Amino acid sequence: MALSLLVGMGSAIVGLLPWLMTGMVLPLQNLWALDTAADEMPMALLPFSQYLIGLIAGLIVTGSAIAGGVARVTRARHPLDPRALAVGMLIVQLGSLVQTAITVFRGLSDDCESWIYLAALVAGTLVAILLGQLLLLLIARAARPGAAIAASIAAVALGPWLNALVIQPWSLVTPSNLALLGLVRWVPAVIVGITLAWCGLATIRRVVAAIVCLLVLWIGSAAVPAVGAAVGSRVLARNPGEMLHYAGRVFVNVLIDATASALFVILAVAVMAGGLAVRWVIQRRRVTALPA
Repeated sequence: MALSLLVGMGSAIVGLLPWLMTGMVLPLQNLWALDTAADEMPMALLPFSQYLIGLIAGLIVTGSAIAGGVARVTRARHPLDPRALAVGMLIVQLGSLVQTAITVFRGLSDDCESWIYLAALVAGTLVAILLGQLLLLLIARAARPGAAIAASIAAVALGPWLNALVIQPWSLVTPSNLALLGLVRWVPAVIVGITLAWCGLATIRRVVAAIVCLLVLWIGSAAVPAVGAAVGSRVLARNPGEMLHYAGRVFVNVLIDATASALFVILAVAVMAGGLAVRWVIQRRRVTALPA
């Protein structure tokens, strides 16, 4: 019980790592009550900002997926309690949410727009925490088709996490880390491909799960930039209808752009095929090695 609790807390902290590495100085806020320099903003355990919605979700979901993966890998010899893992995650993630919400609340202007802004960020973070809890349990305990789908959702959320690990928000972009960013953008597709190779295609359920995983990768790769572009627009902030319309346009454009979306699916299928081929070779060698 205690070990599972600690693993859950540790996984949550690893999930927050890209933000912890920045020094955790709260991003500048459009609705801040007083004019404050960037380096004078207070510290917060989560990067509350409409421009970093994807990163917030990535920090939460990635930590939860790590906990679920650890539980799955170790369950044969050293089983961990998923409920204790979930509690450990909640201690860190809810604690981070409360600290951040209080810090932002103290600095925001006292008006309706500020209240709506803070409420939206808190609600969005709570949704990410609940999603993370679900993915943790599925990855840890579900049958392979369910665990594969959960891992694919987590892989999409890993994208913003990796981006922030390579280039910290609002930091100086150099040619080297820009090149690295171009490489890590393919990591979610590779993870989905490896997951599908692990799951296999031996049954109808696994084939259906593989199709769902590829759809998650395809749609998720388009949805993340679409939401980020719409929510991060100050021009659209006061017009939710226009914001949704703009997000829909960006989503469709990215979805039908092969270089931005479909190539991720192609890479995942290629990795899956390679993994399945390796599995087949290993199984054949095991069969031929058995005594007659």
